[in-house]
Amino acid sequence: MISLPAISTSAPHWAQALLHPRSVALVGISDDMTKTAARPLAFLRRAGFAGRIYPVNPSRATVQGEPAFPSLSALPEVPDHAFILTGTQAAITTVEECGRLGIPVATILAGGFSEAGPEGAVNEMWLKEVARRHGVRVLGPSSIGVANLKEKLILTANAAFAEPNLPVGSVFVGSHSGSLIGALLSRGKARGVGFAGLVSVGAESDLSMGEICAATLDDPEITGYLLFIETMRHADTLQAFALQAAQRGKPVAAYKLGRSPEAAELAVSHTGALAGADDIADTFLRECGIARVESFEGLIDILPLLQRLSSSPRHRAPTVGVVTTTGGGAAMVVDQLAIRGVSVVAPSDATRERLAAAGVDGGHGRIVDLTLAGTRYDVMKATLDVMLKAPEFDLVLATVGSSARFQPDLAVKPLVDTARTHERPFAAFVVPDAPNALLHLAAAGIPNFRSPETCGDVIAAAFSRRPPRPDLPLLEPSYATSGPARMLDEAEAYDLFRSVGITHAPVALVAPGTDIPELPFPYPVVAKVLDANIAHKTDVGGVVLGIQDQAALARAIEDIRRTVEARRPGTSVSRILVQPMQRGLGEALIGLRRDPQVGPIVILAAGGVFTELYHDRALRLAPVDRDGARAMIQEVRAMKIFAGYRGKPRGDLDALTDAIVAVSRLAALRDQVVLDAEINPVLILPEGEGVVAVDALVRVAEYAR
Repeated sequence: MISLPAISTSAPHWAQALLHPRSVALVGISDDMTKTAARPLAFLRRAGFAGRIYPVNPSRATVQGEPAFPSLSALPEVPDHAFILTGTQAAITTVEECGRLGIPVATILAGGFSEAGPEGAVNEMWLKEVARRHGVRVLGPSSIGVANLKEKLILTANAAFAEPNLPVGSVFVGSHSGSLIGALLSRGKARGVGFAGLVSVGAESDLSMGEICAATLDDPEITGYLLFIETMRHADTLQAFALQAAQRGKPVAAYKLGRSPEAAELAVSHTGALAGADDIADTFLRECGIARVESFEGLIDILPLLQRLSSSPRHRAPTVGVVTTTGGGAAMVVDQLAIRGVSVVAPSDATRERLAAAGVDGGHGRIVDLTLAGTRYDVMKATLDVMLKAPEFDLVLATVGSSARFQPDLAVKPLVDTARTHERPFAAFVVPDAPNALLHLAAAGIPNFRSPETCGDVIAAAFSRRPPRPDLPLLEPSYATSGPARMLDEAEAYDLFRSVGITHAPVALVAPGTDIPELPFPYPVVAKVLDANIAHKTDVGGVVLGIQDQAALARAIEDIRRTVEARRPGTSVSRILVQPMQRGLGEALIGLRRDPQVGPIVILAAGGVFTELYHDRALRLAPVDRDGARAMIQEVRAMKIFAGYRGKPRGDLDALTDAIVAVSRLAALRDQVVLDAEINPVLILPEGEGVVAVDALVRVAEYAR
């Protein structure tokens, strides 16, 4: 039998059975070659899998010309892996049989579980209980299978694996979608990308994408990972895998569905799981060191660039130098990079002098346009040699014109030869439809792109990747936020924020219908309804501003009581919160949200009533330190005005930094679980005078940790 390269020196038994089985059982395999359930046997035989294959079908003595067994119990040995191709109920009973026999892993093709509504959720609960009780690890349900191309294990029902001569490579793929592993396989073959293995994780009722990928990390022949993600379910195992991959220098890239509300709804219907807010997922992936692309083609193209480009933190915006034989083609890429925040910069004077010394006319523009002269080997090679030594470029991009289609080897030869002598990162965009030129580049390990959009996407995603935070908070398994919860009223919320060091405006509490007391602060003041069930006070007429004296305060309190009780029938206004009117240089929002999938997130945004409209915000996994908080401030465009923009007074950004850190600490409180916390607005005072909270919302869990 052919031996498989080690999955992991510490891989558990289930991982060996899943990806390196010596024997497999195909339960419910069909004799009808037009059916999905017939494919795994045909694929395994066609690929030349060297292990033992046991067709199991109680209705037939033979399947596809091979003897079939009526049940798993009738097999001559206990197989390592059972691929269950039956319907929903039969799949559950088959898992139970796997447990009785000692089969460690079962893959389930069938749906009809959590994605199918209440009845399906019951089926999934039953499946989990059966698997747990009998010690069977389950891949799926709704998994189309797994492939280990090195071992010729094509244990999948995906029709794309009928493709002949599948290229074997060093990339491992994890996907929530079964059909997408086939799409990656076929598109990868066309682009010269080979795979070591691909797994469809389906609904992840048990084995998760992160858990499976982690089991392959010690395979020296796997150099990188591509993930197709529909939901952040099991974020804890994905995070643990990403940290270990970074430690081993194995890059990870992801394409995640759910950028639009419509796509998020589709992900829900397909996987039975609610996709988290896209920007929260983006924050999670970035802080785990996972590069996120915007396009499916970008997912296929990104790994060669990640393997050349360091993920070290940068203290300035990334810069790209462009050399081209076609000005129009280069301009398309410049546009795509610019809209993603990547600057194409002109060569320095020193670099232009070195180009001239090499006999190259570098021009005077932002790009080095060689025109037709660049089709000559010596000109392009000399230009690349100079530009790859220039310190002003983080990446050099060569844009190749029409010659790539009809003379593919000659057009890219200077690039291929350059790759042999330079370790600095560079890439190529091929303007015409020139598949052979792209294959030459791929064979040389040169990142290459056939569209300007993909080129911009991949380069921006690669530059956005950073090492995982050294203090990254580890998620608890299956992080849960369900259960009873309650809102704090504003006064209680201030007490909580004060406990972590955040200053708030002074408060006085007044009951409607009582005498107005002497306030501990001067007029003018603001009066607000104080009720834990009223989060947005202005929406119900619960706020009066600019109150000048005691008599006006009495009238305002009565107006608030009457208006709120009229707009919210059944509400009895019993308390009014009074604060002094305060002004700052501007407003910010600081919030904490405990996301059900990735855990606590801290948010900084433009403050006030238009926060949601502007959508100008920065997010991090909580807690954050002062460096992280300062980086968040730099990301929010509205905060730039407080840094002395165009001569404006400087705000106290040091105090804002401390406030962000303090709010993020609410995630770690041991005496209660803070589910949501928000200060909106935080008034930013002049430099040296601090920040002040003037409104607050907090929701806490009613159970203890």
